[in-house]
Amino acid sequence: MGDPMPFPVEPMLAMPGELPERPELYGLEVKWDGIRAIIHVDGGFRVTGRHGADYTRRYPEISGFGLRNLGLRNAVIDGEVVSFDRHGRPSFKRLQHRMHLTDPEPAMLRLYPVTYLPFDLLYLNGTPLFDLPYRDRRTLLDELDIGAPPYFPGTTDLLGATHAQGLEGVVAKRLDSPYRPGTRSPWWVKVKNLTTREVVVGGWKPGKGRRAGGVGSLVMGVFTGQGLTYVGHVGTGFTDALLDELHELLRPLEIRRSPFRNEVPWRNRWVRPELVGEVAYTMWTADLKLRHPVWRGLRPDKLPAEVTL
Repeated sequence: MGDPMPFPVEPMLAMPGELPERPELYGLEVKWDGIRAIIHVDGGFRVTGRHGADYTRRYPEISGFGLRNLGLRNAVIDGEVVSFDRHGRPSFKRLQHRMHLTDPEPAMLRLYPVTYLPFDLLYLNGTPLFDLPYRDRRTLLDELDIGAPPYFPGTTDLLGATHAQGLEGVVAKRLDSPYRPGTRSPWWVKVKNLTTREVVVGGWKPGKGRRAGGVGSLVMGVFTGQGLTYVGHVGTGFTDALLDELHELLRPLEIRRSPFRNEVPWRNRWVRPELVGEVAYTMWTADLKLRHPVWRGLRPDKLPAEVTL
């Protein structure tokens, strides 16, 4: 009979950092610019994200992933949902069009299709694989022949290759590392070409000109020991359609007082700090503000309490 299949499985997370000093102990994977998703095959087909979010109907393309045709009784696979642009690069901006659609229309599936990229095997035909080393789990995954992108020896200059191709970066994984669901482990290190981070939306500044009547910029914060701390406004990286969508999401969250513990310049509209977004930026300033932030999109897979300094 074997052991029962675990459900749901919380993804194991990587620590941000630099390339390891002993690269021969690691395997390198491309860091895909998408959303983590765990596939569960047990006679049916279920897809979950972080915190148990149900993605099964949100990304119906994944249901045709091919696992049902492999003769597997049951399996649990970890990977990433991505949307590719016309140059074949993962586009988080394109994925934004799908992330909030729980039951997308056929037109959206045609305009913004998604792909599933598997990179770990956690359970197979009655056997949990969490305690197996990463290299062994990857060998079993590759033997399934379901389109898993390759991983490379830690001595390969994969980071340079991803930079040249305009990709986000790499994830370095210890070859002997087990899989620990729900943990952020130093066994996995994400190394980015682009500096990005999550922020909590605590308000918005009304727009002017063509943005009049809507959102001009978002007020960003991160949580510290003293509470939600203001770290700047972000007003670039938006399309008009995205600003309209944000306006609709923010209006029901409006409150009368600022949720920030510190002073925020300008007159803003305040909201409950429930939405998490991602920005790219050049540096932190001396007074803990993000310099030149550019909006990359909402992160519904993140909890506000996780966004800390």
